[in-house]
Amino acid sequence: MPDSQATALDGIELLQHLAPAERAAVARHCRWRRYAADEQIIDYMSDSRDVCFIVEGRVRVVNFALSGREISFDDVGVGGFLGELSAFDGEPRSASVVALTNTQVAFLSPPPFLDLVVSNRQVALFVLRRLAGIIRSSTGRIMDLSTLGANNRVHAELLRLAQPLVKADNTAEISPIPVHADIASRVSTTRETVARVLSDLHRDRLVERRGAVLVIMDFERLKEMVEDVRG
Repeated sequence: MPDSQATALDGIELLQHLAPAERAAVARHCRWRRYAADEQIIDYMSDSRDVCFIVEGRVRVVNFALSGREISFDDVGVGGFLGELSAFDGEPRSASVVALTNTQVAFLSPPPFLDLVVSNRQVALFVLRRLAGIIRSSTGRIMDLSTLGANNRVHAELLRLAQPLVKADNTAEISPIPVHADIASRVSTTRETVARVLSDLHRDRLVERRGAVLVIMDFERLKEMVEDVRG
């Protein structure tokens, strides 16, 4: 195995509690592949079961409605992983995964992945916390889709993007600026609605575009707007 592959998993967050030799052992079980931007990595309902470690690049987890409209669930960057559901339950893939940039993925088949989870308490806890986070996020999104209007769903998505980026001065910088179509696909609305909402927020001095960065000028005010309509 090339030296570059032996250390390529050092940045995978799931594997941070392993010793370097243990990560190298996991790497020896992996199948490695590179993808160009827009190339499909996982197909919805396919029979593949491997866990995917994102070694380089960035990917998007998506599904498509019968109308062909894209529904975006999450973006995963370097250090992330996905695909564990099929590794656990042996069922077909629940979503598609597409490369957003030139991407390298290390695929780990279910047997060594399950051995890793069973034999390492820290890895098992990490996976459980991740799955709990997915459930909480999905529950929140279902509630928003069921109870909020389109404008408020855009506000809620901006709040979700800004939450981990809040600074001491009550601002948050989202970089790169989210594409209107991406926000629309996440909250089940149109690009035109997203553009209109962002224009209104800019007029009210709640957001500001600075080059490739979208700045939330008053995070607490945005949070209050969302919480008021959530009730």
